[in-house]
Amino acid sequence: MILIGERINAGFKDVKAAIEQKDKKTIQEWAKKQAHAKASYLDVNMGAVSNKASDLCWMIESVQEVTDIPISIDNSKIDILKEAVKVCQKPPLINSVTAVDDKMDEMFPLVKESGASIICLVMDASGSPKSADKRVENAGKIFVKAMEHGIQTENLFIDPIIMPLRYMQDQAKEILNAVKQFTLFSDPPPHIVAGLSNISNGTVHKKFINRVFTAMLIANGLDALICDVLDNDLIHTILTAKLVMNREIFADSFIEAFEK
Repeated sequence: MILIGERINAGFKDVKAAIEQKDKKTIQEWAKKQAHAKASYLDVNMGAVSNKASDLCWMIESVQEVTDIPISIDNSKIDILKEAVKVCQKPPLINSVTAVDDKMDEMFPLVKESGASIICLVMDASGSPKSADKRVENAGKIFVKAMEHGIQTENLFIDPIIMPLRYMQDQAKEILNAVKQFTLFSDPPPHIVAGLSNISNGTVHKKFINRVFTAMLIANGLDALICDVLDNDLIHTILTAKLVMNREIFADSFIEAFEK
């Protein structure tokens, strides 16, 4: 399972303040905690705090001073991304691009040239899809365009766009249906990734909803997650779901083996 640590994000008050004050200590502490929790990538997002490439590069360099975990660059502006990719010590994961032809034609060459991977949202010019069929249609468009640009399936992450359960309860089934169909695109299929916290947005029992939905997503083919990697119960849910789906070899000590 590819785990993308979500915590170095200006949406959190302490990270926002750290960016504004150029306080690398806060950013580095979150980097070390998530690296210790075995994150595969560390998401780095400066949000609306800045629109300067230099600030995003400073965040990435601050993280890389304390860990060698690859960076997930959470930004969609091509000019900023071109600068950010240059300072990444390992091939990054770019988050993200939508299923719009000119956006993909602009982004995919950078992905190809830099050896990066890319998260692609199944959103087109008309907005976020509401049905599984539209999600699959947009994902297919992304897949074909990526292949035209020479991007390999192992570097392609498709995001079905998670909707809040509290406000759009009908969407959970549509998302699960779409994820299952994404796995049929190729053998092996592209990665399927989700921003987990969206499902529990505005709810009281956030962690419980996150964990249950994660298990359901994995059962349908998800293999990457943007999440709180410090939530041990969530990680144990992921490990167990993979075991149940025969994606790991059974052992009584499967959780202890991961933690070691």
